[in-house]
Amino acid sequence: MKEIPDESIHLMVTSPPYYNAPFDYPDLFKDYDDYLSMMKEFCGELYRVLAPGRVACFVIDDMLVEGEKFPVVADTTRTMLDAGFRYRDRISWVKPKGYVRISRRSGVLLQHPYPMYYYPDNIQESILVFQKGKFDYSYTKNLSTEVRRKSRIDLEKYNGEDWYLTVWNVTNVLPLGERLEKGIAAFPEEIPRRLVRLYSYYGETVLDAFLGSGTTAKVALELGRNSWGYEINSGLRTVIRKKLASVDEKANIKFSTRKNSL
Repeated sequence: MKEIPDESIHLMVTSPPYYNAPFDYPDLFKDYDDYLSMMKEFCGELYRVLAPGRVACFVIDDMLVEGEKFPVVADTTRTMLDAGFRYRDRISWVKPKGYVRISRRSGVLLQHPYPMYYYPDNIQESILVFQKGKFDYSYTKNLSTEVRRKSRIDLEKYNGEDWYLTVWNVTNVLPLGERLEKGIAAFPEEIPRRLVRLYSYYGETVLDAFLGSGTTAKVALELGRNSWGYEINSGLRTVIRKKLASVDEKANIKFSTRKNSL
């Protein structure tokens, strides 16, 4: 992320491509070591761009590929710790149990109702929260009254929607209609919306290093934050632009292109 100055990012919210996910990223990585190598390089660069005391959030989960389960959550945690980050929290994002993408796994027991045939379907993903050192809370004393007012967290939502728990029940993006995310593994806007409100102040800068369809950037714009995003699929440029324009047609949006990347 050579375009981003050192320690200039106040929050990262991202969802790296799940290791060779059968529906979304089949054969994207040569093998699991290749995936971990990419994550190691990324986490080191993330440490450089993130401001001291600030937070990095990964929407991520273990991956089942061709019958083998890969411990993505554990390995991402280890990689971030090795890069110098502190492990702050893990939030479980739980999806409605009526929507299960792969049901053949749990169905094994229906065919063989005996011990050792149990393989549960997964309806949760992990939101891993890491921090670069400790936050200096005296920082907030130097903020303007307006910034503090616009950054204030809605306590009715905080209590009424159970933000204070480590389990968030949020409906995932369903493959319905002519949504912009069609064919894209996007997370729902509610996930970055909560994280941006909880971990950044009005006017600060949010990063999504695996931008996808631009959900994090859209939410950042809605909430009065600046943002950076990286995406290797240049075909998503139109989708990203439409998402941001839906918030503010006059927003200052700049695209720059590297070889094989956006």
